[in-house]
Amino acid sequence: MKQAKICIDRDFLVGQVDKRIFGSFLEHLGRAIYGGIYQPGSPLSDEQGFRKDTLDLIKQLQVPIVRYPGGNFVSDYHWEDGVGPKDLRPRRLDPAWTTIETNQFGLNEFMDWAKKAETEPMMAINLGTRGFEDAKNIIEYCNVKKGTYYSDLRRSHGYEEPHNIKLWCLGNEMDGPWQMGHKTADEYGRLAEEAGRIMKMVDPSVELVACGSSGMYMPTFGTWEETVLEHCYEQVDYLSLHTYYDNVENNSRDFLASSVAMDGFISSVLSICDAVQAKKRQKKKINLSFDEWNVWYHSREQDKKVEPWSEAPHLLEDVYNFEDALLVGSMLITLLRHADRVKIACLAQLVNVIAPIMTDDTGVWKQTIFYPYLHACQMGNGTVLQTLVNCPVYESKYGDAPYVDAVAVEDKENRTITLFAVNKDLEEDIQADMDIRQYEGYEVVENLVLTHTDLKAENTKEEPDKVVPVSGKNAKVEAGCLKAVLPARSWNVIVLKG
Repeated sequence: MKQAKICIDRDFLVGQVDKRIFGSFLEHLGRAIYGGIYQPGSPLSDEQGFRKDTLDLIKQLQVPIVRYPGGNFVSDYHWEDGVGPKDLRPRRLDPAWTTIETNQFGLNEFMDWAKKAETEPMMAINLGTRGFEDAKNIIEYCNVKKGTYYSDLRRSHGYEEPHNIKLWCLGNEMDGPWQMGHKTADEYGRLAEEAGRIMKMVDPSVELVACGSSGMYMPTFGTWEETVLEHCYEQVDYLSLHTYYDNVENNSRDFLASSVAMDGFISSVLSICDAVQAKKRQKKKINLSFDEWNVWYHSREQDKKVEPWSEAPHLLEDVYNFEDALLVGSMLITLLRHADRVKIACLAQLVNVIAPIMTDDTGVWKQTIFYPYLHACQMGNGTVLQTLVNCPVYESKYGDAPYVDAVAVEDKENRTITLFAVNKDLEEDIQADMDIRQYEGYEVVENLVLTHTDLKAENTKEEPDKVVPVSGKNAKVEAGCLKAVLPARSWNVIVLKG
């Protein structure tokens, strides 16, 4: 059996977990909104048309923030289309996804839904086909109490009190040629600076996220981040990162090594942020918002068959398998290992569209990726400890990949340490040992294991519980050392309490 030595020290800290690192994302895309969280007239919906079954699962997840309304969709979105009387709202073409947008669900419906879902908004603005004047107008509508055109317009729509949205995305993937109104780095950097400046004039308390390049694979990567921050460093608080991984080559070992690439991506962007900080002699650090991340590839062929200009069609409805859940677990671990600088992150997306939750007209079910996300949301709170993992590695297209990904989070208030670990060995269990003599009296109080003999096993409506976590029995403390057997192909959560 392979051996892994996990080293922690209570004084060697990465940083406090910002709860927003476990955020998610809803875009006007496919059935994410219509049929996902909003379905008026359905027996499964409440009086406002919100699906009660998806609300229950989202509250179970304890999702802290939800990014809305896009995504590619936002780059041609007129938010005014989605407020006011529903019978006066226009139907629009959405060129981003070649669909029809009815605008029956808009900004105010989202805010009502967010309250019921017990989450906070992360609002994106259109810097593709619109600009900084629109940025001023939407923040006035949302955050000014009364006495101005847009604040009084909100009040006329039935919302006396301001929404007080505090986190805003300045556009989406603006270097992508697929993006409506995509821009050069200089064009976007200047626009983001002006939009950010005017938004903070209206409400100085808001936090702003500037667009990084659309991915590490982009030819603009690196120079884009540097140029954009040269323009808007003083106005923004976060820089965004987006990444998706796939297994189109059906090479599970390489696929599970994708977290190595994600770790390098984060480190590279941080280096650029800090270089610009030094160049500008700034005291403020720019932190990261990893506001799109997931596995995405299963639905691509199916999406090619969708009729153009449909209304809420089945788009990007990946059916996730067990190996996808393992990589999602490793990606969550990677985010936590950078908790000192990654303060916001959004699993893309939340319902139906590349999502942990799926629906149809009769019910809801949990995909395989639901479970590592659930465990991280519920138990990943506290301070991340520097977690060194000494274990065998294997060769991958990303370089050497450790067989074990792991991170430990200490919650001092509740006197717990939670260890999240993935065993990427497809055939062998791994014996993991972690010295915890600094935590005298701590014992294992919970051990959850997600594993399956078939990497391609899926949870479906017909078999919703094919891949579910079970209680593990191979983790215990002996003579000040946590000893745990991590089963082959497994996501593991071990909670110690003192």
